[in-house]
Amino acid sequence: MEITLPADDQILITREFDAPKHLVYRVWTTPELVRRWWSGQRGTTAEVELDLRPGGRWRYVLKTDEGTEVGFHGEYREIVPGERLVYTEVFELPGVPLDAVDGPLNTVTFTALEGDRTLLSLLTVTGSKELRDLIHQSGMEVGVREQFVLIQELADSLR
Repeated sequence: MEITLPADDQILITREFDAPKHLVYRVWTTPELVRRWWSGQRGTTAEVELDLRPGGRWRYVLKTDEGTEVGFHGEYREIVPGERLVYTEVFELPGVPLDAVDGPLNTVTFTALEGDRTLLSLLTVTGSKELRDLIHQSGMEVGVREQFVLIQELADSLR
């Protein structure tokens, strides 16, 4: 996995998976599979709501081993099945309504590579350098690495 900062308001995460893109996409977009990878090793995924259509909403809640719940939600802006997802991502803080959908914009692209491999690219556009730096320095890299290991394991299990 590689994390780069291509612009003042962007974070780009890329990783190659040893699995065909239809399986990686399936793991990324199927609620019962998302429940198994989204929390990484940080606890359990307590909630997965996923309405996979433009204008559809999503919400995931991580319950840490200490019992703290951490939620994220957003709205799908564009969906090209098996190829690309574009959606907002809102970190739930006290006072942030669950219907709020303005936040960083994520574009996830699934690219087929030779040998039934997949390149997953996750570009986050934050809108400011300050928010980009806050996200980048939050320790998110450890969690994303854990998530991607689990995505690989789940894709392997679907073969």
